[in-house]
Amino acid sequence: MGHSYARGYTISMNSQELYDAVATLGTELRRAAFPLSTPGSEAATAARGELAGQIDDYLLPRLRELDAPLLTVFGGSTGSGKSTLINSLVGRKVSASGVLRPTTTTPILVAHPQELRWFQTERILPSLPRTTGRLESGSGALHLVGDADVPRGIAFLDAPDIDSVVESNREMAAQLLAAADLWLFVTTASRYADAVPWGYLRRARERSTALALVLNRVPIEALEEVPRHLEEMLRKEGLGGTPVLTVAEVQLEDDRIPAASLEPVKRWLNDLAADAGAKAQTVLKTLVGALDSLPARVEEVAGQMEAQIGAAGELGADARRIYAMGVQEAEEALSSGSLLRSEVLARWHEFIGTGDVMRNLQSSIGRIRDRLRDVLTGKPPVAHEVQAEVERSIETVLVSAADRAAERTVAAWRASAQGEALINARAAPDRSSPHLRTALDAEIRAWQGTVLDLVKEQGPARRAAGRAVSVGVNAVGAALMLAVFAHSGGLTGGEVVIAGGTAAVSQRLLEAIFGEEAVRTLAARARKDLLKRLTGLMEAEAERFGKIARQDVPSPQQVEQLRSALAAVQLHRP
Repeated sequence: MGHSYARGYTISMNSQELYDAVATLGTELRRAAFPLSTPGSEAATAARGELAGQIDDYLLPRLRELDAPLLTVFGGSTGSGKSTLINSLVGRKVSASGVLRPTTTTPILVAHPQELRWFQTERILPSLPRTTGRLESGSGALHLVGDADVPRGIAFLDAPDIDSVVESNREMAAQLLAAADLWLFVTTASRYADAVPWGYLRRARERSTALALVLNRVPIEALEEVPRHLEEMLRKEGLGGTPVLTVAEVQLEDDRIPAASLEPVKRWLNDLAADAGAKAQTVLKTLVGALDSLPARVEEVAGQMEAQIGAAGELGADARRIYAMGVQEAEEALSSGSLLRSEVLARWHEFIGTGDVMRNLQSSIGRIRDRLRDVLTGKPPVAHEVQAEVERSIETVLVSAADRAAERTVAAWRASAQGEALINARAAPDRSSPHLRTALDAEIRAWQGTVLDLVKEQGPARRAAGRAVSVGVNAVGAALMLAVFAHSGGLTGGEVVIAGGTAAVSQRLLEAIFGEEAVRTLAARARKDLLKRLTGLMEAEAERFGKIARQDVPSPQQVEQLRSALAAVQLHRP
């Protein structure tokens, strides 16, 4: 698809496909967020905002209407004379000028009355409302002025100072310059070497933006020396060939530059507006330069998105590591059996029989079975009490471990810039979650059911054991739980850590019923299942921090989509 200018000049470009690709890229850029204080996040935030703004303010409007008038933005430092220059070009006061700073607080766009329609809609600079008529300073709107002295095919936009003492003015100036087809930088003989303007000039070079300079208020005696020095500085910065339009220092007439002194600038602008080919080349230079600048600028954003993902992952990993340590601490506390209450252990000791059963353990499985039957008949369900005590102990240990893990995670996060910012911005938990106990109760009951199932499954493998289990599944299950609960390294015969000797009784009872090897297998399976459940609960607790770390952080899919959008732009660009 091509767009024709006057005199048959044509820019050939598949504009609709390119337009759609650039629009998608803008959408993806606006989705990017940098909530974590990673190195480079502030710069990337600024780069993203500037890039998305240029897409909305310049690339999309220009791709949509290649025939629109050339937008020339007059930019420069405080006191350079931008407003006076525009007033002089149009022959009347359309922009405030004077010694008070800042003078230009509202951007003013001046175009031929018959071309003002190009700027009355949101086609360009869509975020700025439009005003006409009386100028309201500091309104934040784009003030439109129609004037027949402005040649057709070009529009002048007076921007706030790039070094204004007011931050919003500086931001507005940068936004307007990014929306320009042509930067007309205005400086003076006394300030052309200042650092701030050269930062913008280098940006124009990097993006191949069409550029011209007005060297204003040059003393008559320096009309050769100063422009020559400025041109030399431009060459050293890779900007050789940039037009330098010199305006001599003269007495203003009615606050405007006399026609003779203004002639170099006015002639250059009129010639540009009248030459369709030159105008089209100016548009194309800036348009292609902006497109060429996209890969590096988008990659800066994408790289920072990946840095954010990595930082969030590290914070989440810190939480998972601390909570994994909490699982280990809970395991050690449970294995010691130190939290089991003595009265429950004493009743269990009496229940399984420290006298007859212990004396008869080695002589007969049948005697053990009889003893279990006798104890279970008409006696209180002590096995259930043991199970309840195991549940209480697990809950006490794990909730305490979860509380400590939350405190340690908060402390670890505060030790990093990213984590500190999150702690300050969001209510990070410093205790276990309110629903942990409920979830833990459900998991413990499920684990106890698994232990009883293991006992039932093992019974048929040995007839004598099966008979014993048939009269005391809960009792044998409680013995297995207690043995698991009071062991730190698995069952290995006599190498047992015991809470008051009761676990040893349970251990020997189990071995007499099932055999030593089978008990090791049963205990290992029961232990593994318990730790798996406790680990899952602690991982869920740690995930609370993971969600906080990932909140508003881009996903890897977003990064991929951003790069894919850029690739589509590159595919369709001229």
